[in-house]
Amino acid sequence: MTLVQWFIFFLLLQVIHYAGTWKLYIKAGRKAWEAAVPVYNAIILMKIINRPRWWVILLFIPVVNLIMFPVVWVETLRSFGKNKTIDTVLGVLTLGLYIYYVNYTQNVTYIQNRNLHPTTSSGEMVSSILFAVVVATLIHTYVVQPFTIPSSSLEKTLLVGDFLFVSKAHYGARTPMTPLALPMVHDTIPFVGKKSYLSKPQIPYFRIPGFQKIKHNDIVVFNWPTDTVYKFRDTSGRRADKPIDKKTNYVKRAVGLPGDQFEVRNGIVYIDGQVLKLNDRARIQYAHKAITDGTQIDPNFIIKDLQVTDPAGYIDANTLFFQSLSLEGAEKLRQLSNVKSVERVIETQPDFRIFPHNQPWTEDNMGPIKIPHKGEVIELNKENLALYQMLITDYEKNTLQVKGDDIFINGQQTNTYTVQQDYYFMMGDNRHNSEDSRFWGFVPNDHIVGKPVFIWMSLDANIPWSKAFDKIRWDRMFTTVNGDGKQISYFPYFIIAVIAFSGFNFYRKRKAKKNSKF
Repeated sequence: MTLVQWFIFFLLLQVIHYAGTWKLYIKAGRKAWEAAVPVYNAIILMKIINRPRWWVILLFIPVVNLIMFPVVWVETLRSFGKNKTIDTVLGVLTLGLYIYYVNYTQNVTYIQNRNLHPTTSSGEMVSSILFAVVVATLIHTYVVQPFTIPSSSLEKTLLVGDFLFVSKAHYGARTPMTPLALPMVHDTIPFVGKKSYLSKPQIPYFRIPGFQKIKHNDIVVFNWPTDTVYKFRDTSGRRADKPIDKKTNYVKRAVGLPGDQFEVRNGIVYIDGQVLKLNDRARIQYAHKAITDGTQIDPNFIIKDLQVTDPAGYIDANTLFFQSLSLEGAEKLRQLSNVKSVERVIETQPDFRIFPHNQPWTEDNMGPIKIPHKGEVIELNKENLALYQMLITDYEKNTLQVKGDDIFINGQQTNTYTVQQDYYFMMGDNRHNSEDSRFWGFVPNDHIVGKPVFIWMSLDANIPWSKAFDKIRWDRMFTTVNGDGKQISYFPYFIIAVIAFSGFNFYRKRKAKKNSKF
């Protein structure tokens, strides 16, 4: 929906609200016209139902308002004596239209100073749950979101089984574009396996200003731009056009920024002709081939000393292939007496899976590519159109046609295009086991989710739960994700803080109880 369409929809909601409540406003001692004025009517309604005015803000926050609307419907009914269970059920199941019935057919009396506390334990529980869901949804949507590392594309920087907190505030929280969705659920309802949202309507993209911009080497969470998977872990092959904020969440390293001249030479990233300098926490891995004297390398050495998690196997009696091995691991391998040589494997065979899918490039050698930035005017021709086609059509919603040598955008012949937003190039640290921008291209700015800030839990998938203590990677708990220097676990400090707070809280309650006796 466009902004104009949303404005019309908003005005329609005001008409619906006025038609269903104006008599109730009068019975509450207000004027009928007060039910018709946008926003002001919500403020007056909060006074009528004896709730704080800041609740009005919650009514305009996407997803959160889905929880608040039923609450306000029920509170309105109770303010006019409709506090039976059947009234509550009808108010919610009719999407508030039961208030129309009360407004026009019932001779109700306004209860000005009604008791706001639930009269039953079940009511108290429901109120507590609703409050907790609203707070959690606000935090999840606009402040910080939990995220799990599901694949090895960033090994060894981030490990499979790392549980992250992703900050929405660093790059600016993106307001939900899909308003009709279950709170704190991505694209699939857990255990049920059904879609958790309605694709329409859609709210126009808006991002709250952040306090940081994406920098080279930042690890970033974003929505996978070319995601057409029908639902999470679906293997049916069914395709779906997903809303941006319901596309699968990916986490990669930002290696190319808007305006950069990006290139990969023999697996090494170059920006504007210079090697991209990585921070010292980055653990880049490449495919390697080791030539031995025919004796087998100790498997425990491969797993423990080289820390190899992706498959490694012998091509023949003398050749061992590693899909993912760090440069430090390769150096350790060279020190073995039965190893003659260790070389990085460089892909030389053209692979047309590589973006933009019409060049003889490989995942180790591609480019140069100019990464588009907002406001840039691109010169278009048939040779470079594949590079920008998805940008023009899928990401910026234009029509594109090619007739002979002529290019038409939105029905107009042209040889230029002005880019509407910034774009990024994302890659995994596990360079030969990562589905990243090398395969599907640029990441639009409106797909950026947030910045991982720290690991709050890390579980080793190779260790069974029967060895729960060993399964937890204690040295990774409460460690920061980005930055330079050795990762330091702040878990001991967290435990000390929890114990100190618990002790203080216990002392405070004991003192209050003691004082109450006098």
